[in-house]
Amino acid sequence: MEGKKQIGERMLALRAALSSADKQRHDHSIAEKLWEMVRGMDCKTVHTYLPMGQEVDVFPLIETMLKNGVTVVAPKSLKGRKMENLVLRSLSELEAGIYGTSYPASGEVYTGSYDLFIVPGLAFDHQGNRIGYGAGYYDAFLGSQATGYKLGIGYPFQLLEALPCEPHDVRLDGVLCG
Repeated sequence: MEGKKQIGERMLALRAALSSADKQRHDHSIAEKLWEMVRGMDCKTVHTYLPMGQEVDVFPLIETMLKNGVTVVAPKSLKGRKMENLVLRSLSELEAGIYGTSYPASGEVYTGSYDLFIVPGLAFDHQGNRIGYGAGYYDAFLGSQATGYKLGIGYPFQLLEALPCEPHDVRLDGVLCG
């Protein structure tokens, strides 16, 4: 079986090769399915990443959630595999973070519970395993969360039959690819 690093590199290359039209089509479809989930689960608080590079663009979903009164929380990556989770009030109020990330400028730390976690990744499998960027931020964070549905999202080619996993990897509750 391919190692995590090789799978990650292959997925980055495939994501980079995705045409703009195909990316927009998938992004739109994923955002619609996510909004249906948020509504269907009656989510009050959603933790989501803020996309960078070729990640699935969830900005339209975030706008929809904000307009509909959902509390949106996004991470600020800190050193030492730690994340500070900040309330997002507007997509026009973002600051640049480490590793090319962005985060809410509000500075308001959220310490409550979550209904849904929208988790990025490079690859996912049918068992809920995930390969991220290798820093372990999401595994550390998700491992500390007792409640909330953990959903990985990506493009169709990012969903594989099986991935190598390690004891510290946190399994997701579901995966939405495409």
